[in-house]
Amino acid sequence: MPTQAVILAAGFGKRMRPLTETCPKPLLKVDGRSILDRIFDALVEAGVRDVIVNTHYLADQVEACCHNRKDLNIRTSYETDILETGGGVKNVLQYIDNKPFYVLNGDVIWQDFSTHVPALQGLAAAWDPEKTDLLLMVYPREKLPEDSGLKGDYEMDDAGRLQHKIGGSYVFAGPRIVSPALFDNTPDGAFSFLDLFHKAQDAGRLYGFAHQGAWHHAGTPEDLAAINENYRNAHKMTAT
Repeated sequence: MPTQAVILAAGFGKRMRPLTETCPKPLLKVDGRSILDRIFDALVEAGVRDVIVNTHYLADQVEACCHNRKDLNIRTSYETDILETGGGVKNVLQYIDNKPFYVLNGDVIWQDFSTHVPALQGLAAAWDPEKTDLLLMVYPREKLPEDSGLKGDYEMDDAGRLQHKIGGSYVFAGPRIVSPALFDNTPDGAFSFLDLFHKAQDAGRLYGFAHQGAWHHAGTPEDLAAINENYRNAHKMTAT
């Protein structure tokens, strides 16, 4: 199982304004707890010890949250100019052992249920270094609310291999495991992690793990309000 992770937390969260005018998106609260702390909790449960968090926008707040965690070894990496998702990860490879590692978006929200394998542990169990360079957590599009606005990104065959398709049966859900070798011959500076998705797919080495718990897309303040309402309703059902 991977013991290291990179969390992407440098972005401006523009679609989440005005909430992000004074608070970075990873520190917005879901059921009273920041998204970033929820990600840290999941990493601890998955056996991860070393985490690197890239920062830029309102970096001091993100760094303070990282400093408060005593159950993980967390290093922050400030970007003077945002390096985008691919460049941001490549920029911290010097701190990563030459082994597969988790990459997570700092605004991803999911729930693990006792009846299913937890997301990060499921990813780790599905990782096969003999055939995989990039393993994505995906979520069945049919489980999303009809008004989610998400159209689907991938089809997945019986072996778990992914093929990009607009309107596909699965949406990319954020968490992933990546081999450091996938960054070979990539540019320095800013570039999108999507370039690596395409690179792995072209080599037949892009695979998926379908998360069976809950997954939430938090793009706007309205989305976040709906997610918090979902959590409140879940608490009410548990109480009864």
